[in-house]
Amino acid sequence: MRRVVTLYRSSVGKKILMAVTGFMWLGFLLGHMVGNLKAFQGAPMFDEYAHHLRVLGEPILPRTGFLWAFRAVMSTAFVAHLLLAWQTSRQSRAARQSGYRKREDLNFTFASRWMRWGGVFILIFVVFHVLHMTTGQLHPDFVEGGAYHNLVTGLGSPVVAALYALAMLVVALHLHHGVWSMFQTLGANHPKYATLRRPLSTIVAIAIFLGFVSIPVAVLAGVVS
Repeated sequence: MRRVVTLYRSSVGKKILMAVTGFMWLGFLLGHMVGNLKAFQGAPMFDEYAHHLRVLGEPILPRTGFLWAFRAVMSTAFVAHLLLAWQTSRQSRAARQSGYRKREDLNFTFASRWMRWGGVFILIFVVFHVLHMTTGQLHPDFVEGGAYHNLVTGLGSPVVAALYALAMLVVALHLHHGVWSMFQTLGANHPKYATLRRPLSTIVAIAIFLGFVSIPVAVLAGVVS
């Protein structure tokens, strides 16, 4: 436990923990995207997929027990990622003001400069998304258990669809820098692989963006209805 606390207090430790929580969310986004793409297979397939998520772990766990436990873990990872990012940003800013780590300024890209505000926007969007598609308070016609209906109805508004598209653009830009930084933090610095980090982060960001945005576009186009 003492080693964990020592790791957390160090700037290197914070970056490692931030990379780990970021990796968890990257895996979640990829899985969530693949699941959402099942909407192109029609209502029966998409609703069956959603049903299996709700009953996963039965009868050992109660209905939706695993799903809510998973949500709790991912929410904790999300909050931890935000907290670590804020703390790391403060440490880096203090170090630059004292003349240390001047080289960091040379590595800033457009995405890295606005990571902080992008993270705030993503947080607001996640809250909206939960209230919109998970609990239904902000949904125009939420039906408990009606995953396909909720998806199509919820994204049927051009304004809401545009909001989702904007949010995924922000997420993609966040990932473009975050994936590159994550691999660097976790030690992928060998010259043989270092040149692959930026192309890989770009591919991941574009894939995530196109995969998620294809859903609201398909709903508005009537392909998914």
